[in-house]
Amino acid sequence: MSTPELGLPMVVPAPDLPARVRIYEVGARDGLQNEKATVPTEVKAEFVRRLADSGLTTIEATSFVHPKWVPQLADAEQLFPLVSDLGRSSGVHLPVLVPNERGLDRALALGARHVALFASATESFAKANLNRTVDESLAMFEPVVSRAKADKVHARSYISMCFGDPWEGPVPIHQVVRVCKALMDMGCDELSLGDTIGVATPGHVQTLLAELNEEGVPTSALGVHFHDTYGQALTNTLAALQHGVTTVDASAGGLGGCPYAKSATGNLATEDLVWMLQGLGIDTGVDLARLTATSVWMAERLGRPSPSRTVKALSHKE
Repeated sequence: MSTPELGLPMVVPAPDLPARVRIYEVGARDGLQNEKATVPTEVKAEFVRRLADSGLTTIEATSFVHPKWVPQLADAEQLFPLVSDLGRSSGVHLPVLVPNERGLDRALALGARHVALFASATESFAKANLNRTVDESLAMFEPVVSRAKADKVHARSYISMCFGDPWEGPVPIHQVVRVCKALMDMGCDELSLGDTIGVATPGHVQTLLAELNEEGVPTSALGVHFHDTYGQALTNTLAALQHGVTTVDASAGGLGGCPYAKSATGNLATEDLVWMLQGLGIDTGVDLARLTATSVWMAERLGRPSPSRTVKALSHKE
């Protein structure tokens, strides 16, 4: 008998936590972009549909980065039309990653209404990932955000290396705040604070959030994106929730890493996050059994088991 059938996890709310959390599912994009073997477009589309069927309402579908840089997502033009009806029929948001105006053009041509940029808090990662300085990348993003807002398209920006950088080490908080403020000032609706190599700890998370608030960036505009390299992703998520954050990025089955940060291991697994949130009595709208079945299905297609502890526990057969 599985633990949910036994009434587990037992619901024991903790004080001063949000009643509901929006899970920003990144498995279909961030989770798959590192896969060396090409995942068929039809499998990706089915993955997105199964994720939506589990109750997830924000599912990052693909990336309009040049295929040379992320070959796995070279089929964006073919994939997006296969899932775009979810936005019309089910109210599912399907954000897509765009690196520049060309990427925005491609996304808008297919009817995308939610786009995401990827910025960096450090010069080293900006050079490795964007081949630009931090300020040059911000200048590149400005017309993208401006055009998105003029077209009433929701604009998010990821900020990588908010807590540590594999080349530079600790990242000063004021440096992260500067980039975040610049992105908000140019019109971004939402920012995702990325712990790209998984080195954050709870005090660091709460201090960064407090500094952002002091500089005029509201908690309501912030999401968090933790990697589990050192086993800290759930702990850091709880610290963010205690501060009032209600948007958490996660990847079904714990898929993903970062192709430009070699020490980055998988994202926070969506199932592990949902298990914790259910135990805290926080609503997500996600059916954990369906989500687990989806990750098992995807793991079979990738030819390896899911790294998610919750997926392993709930799919274990005696």
